[in-house]
Amino acid sequence: MIAAYPVAIGLVSIEASQETLPALSSSAGSLLWSCTITMGVFAAVMAIAWAASRATRDDLRLRWRGGFWPLPMGIGYSIALRLGLAVIAIVAGLALYLFHGMSPDDLQTFVQENRPNVEAIVDVSSLEDDPVYFWLMVTFVSFVVAGLREELWRSAFLAGTRAIWPRFFGSRLGEFTAVLLAAIVFGLGHLPQGPVAATMAGMLGVGLGIIMVCHRSIWPAVIAHGCFDATSFALIPLAMDLLHKAQPAIGQ
Repeated sequence: MIAAYPVAIGLVSIEASQETLPALSSSAGSLLWSCTITMGVFAAVMAIAWAASRATRDDLRLRWRGGFWPLPMGIGYSIALRLGLAVIAIVAGLALYLFHGMSPDDLQTFVQENRPNVEAIVDVSSLEDDPVYFWLMVTFVSFVVAGLREELWRSAFLAGTRAIWPRFFGSRLGEFTAVLLAAIVFGLGHLPQGPVAATMAGMLGVGLGIIMVCHRSIWPAVIAHGCFDATSFALIPLAMDLLHKAQPAIGQ
């Protein structure tokens, strides 16, 4: 049940994207309603899973450890994850250029054609023009709907693998294997944004899972995830503007 949750949400989002509707609605009021439904469904799934497993607070890594430090660590991890993904993207671009004979214009076209389908998730015009919608996205949506909900899902996934197959997933190697499996499922849940975005989301999931396992707590990962999403939402209008300005240059 826990493993299927993000995939099911992804399938629903794909259906919504085919109707040209952003998954997170297009106004502040509808955004709050959408988030209420999302959190309610997640709470129901988690409640059923917990009733079946009786997972403890330690099983789910819910303890806050380290006093004040999870806050700055989470911010630092967010920056490190973004830099790591940027390096991966640059290396991938260089590989396409060096080994597949892509010209700079070809690479630019490739980026345009394979960019994350952010319109399937968020209303870009509302991010630009509606300050209430914008601040809901970079606060409540980023840190609660995304950060807390998705890291609770990850901790439940890891707890489930340890409970069902304790001999293997109870070891350090097993924990990191579970992190990888969770990241694959996490990436599949982001398929509405396109295959490249889903791959990058999976890589992000690996990083967040490692943070959770190493600190034995979800909170540094929650903060890192929230900061990552908040900066992503804040930068979407600028990124889309740059992409639109680059389109005429591609056709020349």
